[in-house]
Amino acid sequence: MTSIQPTPEDETTPELTTGAMVVLELATPTRDEAVAVLAERLLAARRIADLPGFLSDVHRHEHQLATGLPGGIGLAHARSSFVAAPSICVGVMAYGHGLDFGAKDGAAHVVLLLATPASSYSGHLSMLAALARSLAKESFRESLRRANDPGVIAELINSTVDFSTV
Repeated sequence: MTSIQPTPEDETTPELTTGAMVVLELATPTRDEAVAVLAERLLAARRIADLPGFLSDVHRHEHQLATGLPGGIGLAHARSSFVAAPSICVGVMAYGHGLDFGAKDGAAHVVLLLATPASSYSGHLSMLAALARSLAKESFRESLRRANDPGVIAELINSTVDFSTV
């Protein structure tokens, strides 16, 4: 099992997401494929070290309980030894596409993938709570759905979601 340690550059990077970690017009047929596309972005951004290992950690959690939130949000997440730095990857589904993440109100149209280092149990829970608070607001969810620029979505996540307690 290969794990990675954050580099000094990673430790000083305050952004949890970047435009490169946002996928617009996501049109995958399954939840697992959507998560894999997002995880590939994390790998390309050097936020994770091993794609299959990280996906195994995500899938282990996904099969334990539904990760759909009200309002059309899918929130896949995992703590993993393959994660270099806390990160969020965002996928906005293509028009007419949605994925079943188990939410009672229907399909997800925005999918978020939260990745935190395995040693970051309290940080992982804090990030989930901060995301949930922001995602509970219809205006925030609508802004994510309507933005058509990856940089705008990244800035929206980085500036709106309060991660000061993480």
